Amino acid sequence: MADHSGAFTEAQVIMRLCEIFASSDPRIEVGIGDDAAVVVGAKRQVMTTDMAVEGVHFRTDWSTGFEIGRKVTAANSADILAMGATPDYLLVAIGLTGKEEMSWIEDLANGIRHEADLAGLHVIGGDISKSEKVVISMTAVGHCDIAITRGGAKPGDGIYLSSLTGWSAAGLALLISNSTVATNAAEKAVREFKSPTIDYGFDATGASSLCDISDALEIQARQIADSSKVALKFDLAKIEASAEFVELKSLSQELEIDIWKLIFAGGEDHVLLATGSDLPGILAGEVIAGSGIENLPAGVENSGWEHFN
Repeated sequence: MADHSGAFTEAQVIMRLCEIFASSDPRIEVGIGDDAAVVVGAKRQVMTTDMAVEGVHFRTDWSTGFEIGRKVTAANSADILAMGATPDYLLVAIGLTGKEEMSWIEDLANGIRHEADLAGLHVIGGDISKSEKVVISMTAVGHCDIAITRGGAKPGDGIYLSSLTGWSAAGLALLISNSTVATNAAEKAVREFKSPTIDYGFDATGASSLCDISDALEIQARQIADSSKVALKFDLAKIEASAEFVELKSLSQELEIDIWKLIFAGGEDHVLLATGSDLPGILAGEVIAGSGIENLPAGVENSGWEHFN
């Protein structure tokens, strides 16, 4: 970066990031500042990677650097949780245009640090490069004894959501439409789109299958059904009885959007979808013999949310 901007040098950015992401965790032998990180561990490792591109996954005119940092980190940590694993480490590669202020870069890094702390992640390294748009690529690493995949659901299991889906899609709709709706629900929806709340306290112990709802509930439920060779039958009355349903329904009416499209076709909530018995969260149906999804609300199938289109 040193040759592309007079505002900051690559060395200055790395030095500041070293300060923001400093950690005293004894498992980290070598952190940021060397050619690669070195960590010590003996458990089964779980790894995931994700990329976020300006204008596709986030917009700097909608979100602060802090919110963007939280959002991208949340997506990665949710993928670790979705395997029934404990988050450990995070590698962050960032492409910058060179026109950013150092204060914005610090804001982005502090957002990453904030969400990483919530998840129990330690940022141990990464890379910085020149880019036409801001690009953020992360690799998260966690550990578990036994991974929980999408392929373990069995007839008789319940279907559980760690919390109600649809809030992020409602927030996106508000931003796209420049809506003047100014209720607590509207503020919550926009907040959930910019920086989704991850259910870090969700206890998936005993879950037979598990996944993160990053695309849409309908899409990810079908993935579990296909992987497990079963059918997922939703109970809409049980979903309607959840604590957040009335609030989201009121907002959906203000937006003139079918609430079931928000819940089943909206994306980027990063809510956990699980099957099993006596799990926390919202009991949303049951696993039965068969294939695909049953009792899907009319008009929801193949109507997944399209971001920035």
